[in-house]
Amino acid sequence: MHLNRFSTALLILTAVYYAAAHAVDEPKAPDGYRLVWSDEFDKDGPPDPKNWTFERGFVRNEEAQWYQPENAHCENGLLIIEARKERVKNPNYYPGSPRWQWNREFAEYTSASVTTRRLHEWTYGRFEMRGRIDTRDGLWPAWWMVGSSGRWPAGGEIDMMEYYRGMLKANVAWAGTQRRGGATWNSAVKQVAQFAADWASSFHVWRMDWDETKIDLFVDDTLLNHQDLTKTINSDSQGTNPFHSPQYMILNLAIGGTEGGDPSKTEFPARFEVDYVRVYQKAAPASENN
Repeated sequence: MHLNRFSTALLILTAVYYAAAHAVDEPKAPDGYRLVWSDEFDKDGPPDPKNWTFERGFVRNEEAQWYQPENAHCENGLLIIEARKERVKNPNYYPGSPRWQWNREFAEYTSASVTTRRLHEWTYGRFEMRGRIDTRDGLWPAWWMVGSSGRWPAGGEIDMMEYYRGMLKANVAWAGTQRRGGATWNSAVKQVAQFAADWASSFHVWRMDWDETKIDLFVDDTLLNHQDLTKTINSDSQGTNPFHSPQYMILNLAIGGTEGGDPSKTEFPARFEVDYVRVYQKAAPASENN
């Protein structure tokens, strides 16, 4: 096939245009890091199944909501996790059961929890999430990580963003106590009332910097919590440290439960909106790339 000069020039300009557009879309990695995983939520519809799976039903903390995939979707470049006031029958209902997941005939609310479990996990890196949270009564949005192996809390937990009852929290937990199922917590609390009056109506960037020595948790570049990893030794006989092992990610909007407060006077639906989630890891020195 023969191309005239005009056609050739047009092809070159088209290639340059698409390359430039792609460069704009690609997030710029911080100095010393490379982007290893991200979700920009730029395709309308369900969350990308290559990145996320769903938690379902009553899951933890005696929370009021029934988790279901229908409450999470992508729209206009955002992941929207929507909590609704609606009654759903519990198919696991067992009258008189001592387990809270079984002794409730109905859930009075629905919401969604998406996770990278069994799809993506990481050890160390810079993790960023830009989102907007609803700070009304009874709502409990979170962006957090849990160890991929070992029972909780021995596998570790990192709460990069957690909010309930007026408190923005940044937490690290591990099995530092001999009590079965007991966790040692390093928790930092920031009262949302200390922020500007329009804080909850705006998007903010939460970040974790995690390496072999420490975990630092930020919001809008303000350090909320610091954890020295020489202090996070589990109480097991092996003296394991969960924060030298892989963790997977969760985004969810819970309602009520042991910590979330009373949602009865809150109007629904409520939303946790996520613009992006990005994971960066240290780039190899230039000499190692040659």
